Amino acid sequence: MSEEFVGLFTRHQRRLFLYILSQIFNPVEAEEVLQETNLVLLAKHGQFEPGTNFYAWACRIAGYEILKNRERRARDRHQFSDDFLRQVAEDVAEASPELERRRIALGTCLKKLRAKDRELIRKRYRPGQSGKGLAEELGRPANSVYQSLGRIRKTLLECIRRQLAPNPSC
Repeated sequence: MSEEFVGLFTRHQRRLFLYILSQIFNPVEAEEVLQETNLVLLAKHGQFEPGTNFYAWACRIAGYEILKNRERRARDRHQFSDDFLRQVAEDVAEASPELERRRIALGTCLKKLRAKDRELIRKRYRPGQSGKGLAEELGRPANSVYQSLGRIRKTLLECIRRQLAPNPSC
């Protein structure tokens, strides 16, 4: 297995997971499909042509794994039509580069926040946390926490917009 393949494989894991999640909707199932996809990618690594679009190749394989997952779950009455899922997949694939740019900009902007603001955001967005629960945890009035979060979000949004502008100054 080439170093280039391993690098591409590693670099595209998050995007591939988001592609799968856009069609599976359940993060646990999407993770399972990603693992199945990874097994196939690794088994077929010799079929990948260096210099071609790794992400597109991986998405084709993921598409087959998604179909297998859907077939296994066919008895579930909460299934979306193939046309709908295909359209969602196309929309996600089209938006993926822009979403990745925004994610990177967010990471940069988060690093620029004051430590206490960054910590407040981290605590608010950990799994299962609510604004009200955070206020109770911090011993602060809920309105105070919401105002702080609103101010921080506004700062982040402005920074992200500057980061995504043609000549970022943030």
